[in-house]
Amino acid sequence: MTKARELAKLGEVMTNSQIGGRRNIVINGAMQVAQRGTSETGVGASAGYFTCDRWKIETNGTAGRATMTQTADGPSGFANCLKLDCTTADTSIAASELFQIGYKLEGQDLQQLKKGTSDAESITISFYTKANAAFTFGLEVYDNDNTRQMTKLFTTTTDWVRQELTFPADTTGALDDDNALSMFLSFWLHAGSTFSSGTLETSFASATNANRAAGIDSFFSSTDNNFFLTGVQMEVGSQVTPFEHRSFGEELRLCQRYYWQFGTGDPQYTPIGAGVSEGSFSNVTMFYPTKMRAAPTIAYSGIQVFDGSTSVGVTGTRGSYIGLQSLNFQPNHGSLTVGRGVYSSLTGTSGYFSFDSEL
Repeated sequence: MTKARELAKLGEVMTNSQIGGRRNIVINGAMQVAQRGTSETGVGASAGYFTCDRWKIETNGTAGRATMTQTADGPSGFANCLKLDCTTADTSIAASELFQIGYKLEGQDLQQLKKGTSDAESITISFYTKANAAFTFGLEVYDNDNTRQMTKLFTTTTDWVRQELTFPADTTGALDDDNALSMFLSFWLHAGSTFSSGTLETSFASATNANRAAGIDSFFSSTDNNFFLTGVQMEVGSQVTPFEHRSFGEELRLCQRYYWQFGTGDPQYTPIGAGVSEGSFSNVTMFYPTKMRAAPTIAYSGIQVFDGSTSVGVTGTRGSYIGLQSLNFQPNHGSLTVGRGVYSSLTGTSGYFSFDSEL
């Protein structure tokens, strides 16, 4: 074997064996993690994160509705996918309507793209799709810092297909090096004329709404429609490589930078923090599993405080001191002995406490 062939073979082994890791910029591309739940009905009424972590529904004005699930289906090597099942059609499409599956990225995670410089890199995004029929949909890369975008179309079949789309380098507009939103990916599944009446951009350009979804079909054309997505990978350069699989534990920890919660799958009386009673309220400290992107928004329901002999329900909060790694929670509750040690817990299987710092 010649030296050139040996080097080529080594490169193949390194790629196929996943030795050259950390290629995938996308978190939870294999739809492994679904902390909020595995099923949501009525999707399309409002924007939000509903099932698979980091994947957000963006919507405006449509009467179409879908059930969104983390589904145990996928091409070879993938256990799960994100599935949309149309439950209410919308065939009278107003100009400003849209429906997307979106993914948001921090600027500090994108500096390797060298965007806005003469050395800017191309981007390759690959993913697996299938649907109940042949549809043309679009994948948009949108530079939020500089209001620039480009969309590429792809076509579904009734079998799993790996789509491979390369977006050329953009030498205009550097991305901010911070924890704020710099770029987002949008799978366009439904759009009115405001977003589809123009000409699809073939290279990055200043964003023109009419060009963003030109040429796509509508997911909401029939209640027979469904759409499946998994194995999303975004990597630097024009060469597509095998999907970079990460362990569930690592994927979960990466997701928890943006959202985590007590509650999903946790049993009744699961302790969530400890502290001291101040009588009608307590100081309870909670530590996060990882440092979050930004100080999170907290939400809770079905929480109690317990001092070893007495439990009292939480009725509100005096305030909370919210950090990037921990929380000092000050719940109001029924009377407890001042100075006694307490812990807070879920009161039942429907209780939860969530921490949200999504982009």
